[in-house]
Amino acid sequence: MQPASKRFTEDDKRRINEAVGRAELKTSAEIVPVVATASGRYDRPEDIVGVWFGLAGMIAAWYLVPSGEGAPGSWGGFPSWAKLLCLAAAVVVGFLAGATLATHVGWLRRLFTPRSQMRDEVAARAREMFFDGRVHHTAGATGVMMYISLYERMATILADQAVMDSLGAEALEELRGELLRRLGEFGPTEALCGVIESAGERLGPVLPREADDVNELPDGLVTID
Repeated sequence: MQPASKRFTEDDKRRINEAVGRAELKTSAEIVPVVATASGRYDRPEDIVGVWFGLAGMIAAWYLVPSGEGAPGSWGGFPSWAKLLCLAAAVVVGFLAGATLATHVGWLRRLFTPRSQMRDEVAARAREMFFDGRVHHTAGATGVMMYISLYERMATILADQAVMDSLGAEALEELRGELLRRLGEFGPTEALCGVIESAGERLGPVLPREADDVNELPDGLVTID
């Protein structure tokens, strides 16, 4: 899967950064767009794919290894230790091939990952970025983070206390719904630019920009590989 840092061209980054700048001209809120390649490691799905490939390898070995009688599945005339060795090798090779393939093929790993687990991982990673990435530490508690996780194809929006009090959880959920809809239709760049614009329109009346407002956080896109 293409890393988040490689997903955006310089023009994409410029457009997103300019969208943040325009939105923050209307509001004292600090908007931070974040895009992650993935929010979790998901080792278990890789192992599950490996197990299935291992079983497939064992079945293939059972039918393809030559036997003394020449009939499929017959091991007559073939040494016992060789039978076991072939089956074991097929399982090991199949497991390694499947696990490696799942590591590099996102849709295959996602197929064996429960959606609830992906939601939990995205929520946890977004909270980590919100608090550890200093979005939460603005002087007026006006941080807003728009978080997209590419592998899971999920997104969330987190906001600081002043934004929650002024805008409300329902409006933030509407913005998140707009972000998800735009992601499905246009991709990350267009989605972020559009929702950042919408956020500025909504935040302006309830958290207007003051004359002495200081830009505490960079307006740039943050990517996490």
